This record gives sequence, structure tokens and C-alpha cells, in this order.
Amino acid sequence: MRGLRVLLWMLVALPLAVGLGCSGEKAPAKAEKGRPAPDFELVGLDGTTWRLSDLRGKVVFVNLWATWCPPCRQEIPSMVRFYRRYKDKGVEILAVSEDRDPAAVRAMVMRQAVAFPVLMDRDKLVYGLYRATGVPETHLIDKKGVIRHSVIGPFDWEAPEVARAVDRLLQEP
Repeated sequence: MRGLRVLLWMLVALPLAVGLGCSGEKAPAKAEKGRPAPDFELVGLDGTTWRLSDLRGKVVFVNLWATWCPPCRQEIPSMVRFYRRYKDKGVEILAVSEDRDPAAVRAMVMRQAVAFPVLMDRDKLVYGLYRATGVPETHLIDKKGVIRHSVIGPFDWEAPEVARAVDRLLQEP
């Protein structure tokens, strides 16, 4: 009887172990300047599915944030103004919320008149891929999908250096 249990265990566990541990897939690279941005797919508050790789050809800001974070809430108005200025020039903002309650996120988005996509990352998939250390955290990704700048903490989205960096990236092929 024991031999049968061991055999059954091997028939079930071995394929799982081989499939998980020996698949040949590499762990995602660390998200850092000069490296390709880890791809992800999340659903927005409006039900739209967003995949980062589908935005190749655009300059993309991936902003990791949460409703409970005061600096996150403080930077949203400048993000909204920035987005209005650049959205028709080939720039996208993906605001990735770690909140678990979509109603809380939706209420804040309405209060702040957010016009850019807000994605829900309840399981912190993107936070893990980008090895986020906290919120807010923003990654500027060029048209080819490479991280060009990263900022930990809030920043002024309307600062002249942000406009210069984005304008330079928009001019690149």
C-alpha cells in the first residue's frame, strides 16, 4: 500500500516539479534604468485590459500608488495636468494601484478627475515585477520599452526637467 502511495505521489509531483522548476524560463529581470521594463497585463477600473508591451511606440509612465498614501494623492493633480498636455503627443500614464478595494480607488479617481488609465494590482503582481520599495514609485519607459528613469517618492510632473526628458524621448525613433 505504501509503495502505491509513493508511486502515485511520484506520478503527480514529479511532472509538477519538472514543470515548475525546470521549465527553462528565467526569472524576470530587475526593473532598473537601461533594462527592458517588465511586461505586465492588468485590468483597469473601466474593465479594459492593459498590457505594457502593447504600448510600444509610446513613452509610458508606470506609476505605482495607493489611495492610503498622502504623497500619492498629492501628486495626482500635477499628473492630471501633465497627462492633458502630453496624451495626444504619444505619452501614456498607467497608474497601478495596489489597493484591494476598487470602490475606494474609483471614488478617489472621481474626486481627482483622473483621465489616465488606473489599473488594479490587488495581488501586487507589478509591484513584485518592479521590486517596488514603496509608493509612489514611477518608471519612465521609452518607445522601445526600456526604463529610462525611475523615481521613488512623489515628484512634480510639471517640472521643466520632466518636460525636457519626455520631449527628448518623443523625438527618438
